[in-house]
Amino acid sequence: MNRPQPDEFAPYYQTYIDTVSDDVLAELKLQSTAVPNFLRLIDKGKANYAYAPGKWTLKELIGHVIDTERIMAYRLLHIARKDQIPLPGFDENYYAANSSYASRDLDNLIDEFEQLRLANLFLYQSLTGDELERSGLANGHNVSVRALLFIIAGHVNHHKRIVTERYM
Repeated sequence: MNRPQPDEFAPYYQTYIDTVSDDVLAELKLQSTAVPNFLRLIDKGKANYAYAPGKWTLKELIGHVIDTERIMAYRLLHIARKDQIPLPGFDENYYAANSSYASRDLDNLIDEFEQLRLANLFLYQSLTGDELERSGLANGHNVSVRALLFIIAGHVNHHKRIVTERYM
């Protein structure tokens, strides 16, 4: 699959897309086990740690990754099925503030990400060439199904880097 072109996504996603290999489907599949394995290596004492005031705890960050995976997968499905209704944006800080992630068990959150990604892989791997080329509006910007695959993988890469740099 070809990498998405700049007209297939909002500019702020470029940094995510740049972290993804050319074989995005292989990377998405690898993340389904590699990321949970990585997160399980973190000291459980860091579960409620936030690296600065006002920043998410590790559990909230994992919850954010879960929420974003769900939202981006829905966008992907919506557009792949030719639904032309523009999709709204979402405020990740509002979602985190109104979630129960802080009170959840760290291992349970890691398991949830793993299972969510495994379930989504059935959709991601089933996309046809025609479906990958489709595009629609999300948060006021054009986005293609292909770009959403790269955004989903890149978003996880971005937060894995943050965990490595600031939570370990």
